Amino acid sequence: SSEVLEAIENVIQDVLKSLAQKKAPVLTLSNRSDWRNIEFKDSVGLQMIPHSTTKQIRSDCPRSASKFALMLKILSMIYKMVQSNTYATKRDIYYSDTLLFGNQSVVDNIINDISCMLKIPRRSLHILSTTKGFVAGNLSYTEEDGTKVNCTCSATAVTVPSNVQGIRNLMSHAKFMLIVEKDATFQRLLDDDFCNKLSPCIMITGRGIPDLNTRLLVRKLWDTFQIPIFTLMDADPHGVEIMCIYKYGSVSMSFEAHHLTVPSIKWLGLLPSDLERLNICKDVLIPFTKQDQNKLASIQKRPYIACQPMWKKELEIMAASKLKAEIQVLTSLSSDYLSRVYLPNKLQFGGWL
Repeated sequence: SSEVLEAIENVIQDVLKSLAQKKAPVLTLSNRSDWRNIEFKDSVGLQMIPHSTTKQIRSDCPRSASKFALMLKILSMIYKMVQSNTYATKRDIYYSDTLLFGNQSVVDNIINDISCMLKIPRRSLHILSTTKGFVAGNLSYTEEDGTKVNCTCSATAVTVPSNVQGIRNLMSHAKFMLIVEKDATFQRLLDDDFCNKLSPCIMITGRGIPDLNTRLLVRKLWDTFQIPIFTLMDADPHGVEIMCIYKYGSVSMSFEAHHLTVPSIKWLGLLPSDLERLNICKDVLIPFTKQDQNKLASIQKRPYIACQPMWKKELEIMAASKLKAEIQVLTSLSSDYLSRVYLPNKLQFGGWL
């Protein structure tokens, strides 16, 4: 915490120095959204290069003055929280002055910018993000406040903890981990008792694009147990994008890649080639939108696809067919096809990439 306080004090000292010299204060940070600042490394995923281009938040420019003020406001809130060892969620910060911030995404963006500027992970700033992910299966742990959580015995899922760094005493006999894109599929597999039927496993869903806590938990479980991790996504560009976030990280959070990515993650399904292999009827597939086409084209150009020839092939199949499929299409074969046939066969015979 002294490191965080010192980093904030340095920023404020620079502001005061500029004012003393009658100069307009400026905040400088790495440009998070620029692909030119990102390098791809097999062992980490997407990470920010050491000498990246920067952007300035100026106090004397009408376009950025209000952002400059909001950054100082949130820095002062972080400073107080670190000093008093209290925590707040991003929502708490937004609701502390909704008129000032305008909307939640403004707060989210500024917090990421501050984290990038100070080069300090967000959880060390005492800001917790609201969790939307779920975890279930063969896993138990103790939360930071001493609460014991057992995911094994509950038929319902447990919410991903909001302070993943603080959990300890992790125990599991799981043979693998399954990341499921959507809540509906996750619930279906829970109802089918998938976590226990085949062999003990841990299931996680970020319910779409994963929040920070879900990604931190996947990474923590990987560091702790070193078991294979598989993903179950829709066969569409959006599903591939989500899987890439778990595996390689995202451009906007590349400055934190070391804590968030798990490059050993495997693509289990739903593969575009599965649709042909299983003779899925074309009527249950969905035609691509223009947006799908653009997203797929952008994914195909990414640096990590070049080193994944099998993935490349699957994306080419998807691009050629211009059709996408949700995991639910497997119910057209039989209602429990996913948990009874598809997943057991894939896991047994190595049907992943």
